[in-house]
Amino acid sequence: MKNFLAILILTTIVSLSAKSQESAFKPFKVDVSLGYAIPGGDGAKGGVLFAVEPKYAVIPNLSVGLRMEAAVMARFGGYDESGNATEASVKASGAYLVTGDYYFRPNKSFRPFTGSGVGIFSIAGIQATTTSGEASAGTKFGGMVRSGFEFSHFRFGIEYNIVPKTKYTGYDGDGNPTSGLTSNNSYMGIKIGAVIGGGRRK
Repeated sequence: MKNFLAILILTTIVSLSAKSQESAFKPFKVDVSLGYAIPGGDGAKGGVLFAVEPKYAVIPNLSVGLRMEAAVMARFGGYDESGNATEASVKASGAYLVTGDYYFRPNKSFRPFTGSGVGIFSIAGIQATTTSGEASAGTKFGGMVRSGFEFSHFRFGIEYNIVPKTKYTGYDGDGNPTSGLTSNNSYMGIKIGAVIGGGRRK
C-alpha cells in the first residue's frame, strides 16, 4: 500500500510538472502591488496597502502562491451600548495567506483570473474615542476572494478580505465598563501592480 501511494504521488508530481511545461509562460513569478484599502463600517476610513506575492504555476490554468500584505487604515470600531458610532485611530495590519488563482486564458497576453486564499491576519490594536475603549492587537484566521486580469506584466485586481470581528470592552465618561463593542476587520482592496518574472517562453 505504501509503495502504491508513493508511486501515485510521484506520478502526480511528474504529470503536473509536464503540464506546467505546456504553458506559454514561465511558471515562477512575483506579483508586487499597491492599492486602496476600504474597511467596512460607517465610521471607517480608507487607506493604502502594499502586497508581495510569489507564485508558481502548477498547471497553465492554476497558480499557487503566498500573499504577504500590509494595510494602513482606520477600521470601524462598531457601536457602543447607546448606539453611538465609535471612531478608530489609523493603524497598520498585516496578512499572510496561501493563495490560488485560476486563469481563464492561460496562454494569452490578456489573462482574466479569479482566486481565493486562506491564512492569518495580524490585527492592529484599536482605540475608540467615543468610549475611550481599546482593543489589543491580535491575530485572526480568515479568507480572501478576488478577481481581475493580467496584461503582459501589468496586474489589476479587486479583493475582499474576510476577517472575523474583534470584541472588546470600553469605558464611559464615569469610568464604568461598556461591554459589547466590536471592531470590523474585513476590508476590500483595489490593486494595481507589476508581475516580475513569468514571461513568455522563448
